[in-house]
Amino acid sequence: MLLASVTSSLTTFVRDNGIYAVFLLMLVDAVFPAASEAVMVVGGALAAGAFSATVTLFGAEIPQGFWSYFAVALAGTLGYLVGAIIGWWIGVAGGRPLLERHGRWFHLTPEQFGRAERWFDRYEDLAVFVGRITPVVRSFVSIPAGVFRVPFVRYTLLTLAGSAIWCFAFAAVGWAVGSSYETFDNSFRYFEIAVLAGLLLCAIYLFLRRRRASKLERRASDPSR
Repeated sequence: MLLASVTSSLTTFVRDNGIYAVFLLMLVDAVFPAASEAVMVVGGALAAGAFSATVTLFGAEIPQGFWSYFAVALAGTLGYLVGAIIGWWIGVAGGRPLLERHGRWFHLTPEQFGRAERWFDRYEDLAVFVGRITPVVRSFVSIPAGVFRVPFVRYTLLTLAGSAIWCFAFAAVGWAVGSSYETFDNSFRYFEIAVLAGLLLCAIYLFLRRRRASKLERRASDPSR
């Protein structure tokens, strides 16, 4: 199954590359969704010794236990922060024209951009912090924050706080599961499948609703029908 394959590939990548994989994937997740929850859970399990691999940094092995957990969680936090800063600068440099013309490159459709704008109007600066601890939304905050010119220092501090909460919390789940990670992973996949099925049904519903609305608009604009 595709989902199982993606999860397995992600687990293998994090297991084989440790801190570097966590840093890179979390950097990407700041702009494009990259399964940050799973990344940090696997990283936490790696720190707890769930796999045969160990956590290393610049060739030096970090002892399993708290310091491995701390290193993995910190790598995720800093990786996400770097990606978020890159996303902010993209938003500042490109402005609204960038998202209006090329938003789909960043998985930001006009509808998503509109929601982001309402999100920032509602929460102002706190939109950054709230967004960083909200699933899915967290990957669509960076570029709009730059477009809306959220002050850089406040943006960075709020992102750092939200990212740290996210990364340390999910890494703690993997660390707590420890050697039982494989059993946990198999159970967690049933949850992933249920979520995927729900999203698929939702997408079908939205497609059919939009198609029906389009037909009604055509009929309204053409009285002869």
